[in-house]
Amino acid sequence: MSTPIDPRAARLRDRLRGALVAAALTPMTRAGEVDLDVAEAYFRRLVATGADALAVLAHTGRGPFLPTDVRAGLIARARRTGVPVIVGIGGTPPPATTGDAAQPSAPRVGAQPAATATGGTVQPPATAAPATAAAGAAARRVGERRKPGAGEQAAVADARAAAELGADGVLVFPSPGDRVALHEAVWAATGLPMIAFDLYTTPCPPATLRRILDLPGVAGLKTALLSDAMGCQETIALTREAGRLAITGEDRMFGPSLLWGAQAALVGIAAASVETTAAVMRAFEGDDLRGFEKASARLDRLAAATFTAPMEGYVQRMFWLAAAEGLIPGSHACDPYGPALPEGEHAGVLAAAS
Repeated sequence: MSTPIDPRAARLRDRLRGALVAAALTPMTRAGEVDLDVAEAYFRRLVATGADALAVLAHTGRGPFLPTDVRAGLIARARRTGVPVIVGIGGTPPPATTGDAAQPSAPRVGAQPAATATGGTVQPPATAAPATAAAGAAARRVGERRKPGAGEQAAVADARAAAELGADGVLVFPSPGDRVALHEAVWAATGLPMIAFDLYTTPCPPATLRRILDLPGVAGLKTALLSDAMGCQETIALTREAGRLAITGEDRMFGPSLLWGAQAALVGIAAASVETTAAVMRAFEGDDLRGFEKASARLDRLAAATFTAPMEGYVQRMFWLAAAEGLIPGSHACDPYGPALPEGEHAGVLAAAS
């Protein structure tokens, strides 16, 4: 017999049902500098173009790489948009797939006016305060820098900071070790509703998924298995059977995952092309089969151009699209943590979006 869902998790589950959650980027310069004003303007544009909620500091937002003060500032700015905010917690920064990727050790945070989309570089001061007093308190409590790869302890610290800043829930990154114990520790420390995460790099065995979905603090589960159709179908079915929210993170199987029973979406492609993603969901909810087919085909073309080898390069490709859409200034459309991409790929990505 399954454990009843906690009322707090049930509220988040019901609030996100049918929602498009944008896995937001973290606007950065080539040197890894983060301007919170630029970030807030970007978050607001995502909401204005159709995002029902925001997932900040997820993989698309390079959350595992960022120091605590930057994380706190981004959560605080996302909260200002008024939509539900889910915060990525834990996780280990993946290695770059080539030796050409820059690895800034400590991105800086600033609060200057945003640069224009056509040029200009915002240069945050070397020592800038977090955006709010709450953000500063959270940063001090966890420490000057979080320690990626510290496992359960880092995830719990991230979750506590997110709770202090008023996040609505957390997206729990897969990590080595006991995944069930990880979710139990986060819930015990914070009481913050959790979105579990079945990721293609470390797929979760069905038996473990069942145990995670049985935890009272789990509101839903995001599947992002990339090309494993059968795994995606099974994960969605297990999630729905447990009475939790089945969330698709399948940028490459988006339309099919809705047909397989996904009830909400939390996807990286919505970091730059919210309207394209939302159009598929709207068509699916209606009875316009041809409209669903056309909207899905458009999204599939875009996903094929952006979620491709090297897969870690998808973040930079999303930055290119976001800048082209006017969501982020060109000066802050850089992923200093990803692999170098082939010359000319930029133009190909933009062509796919047209």
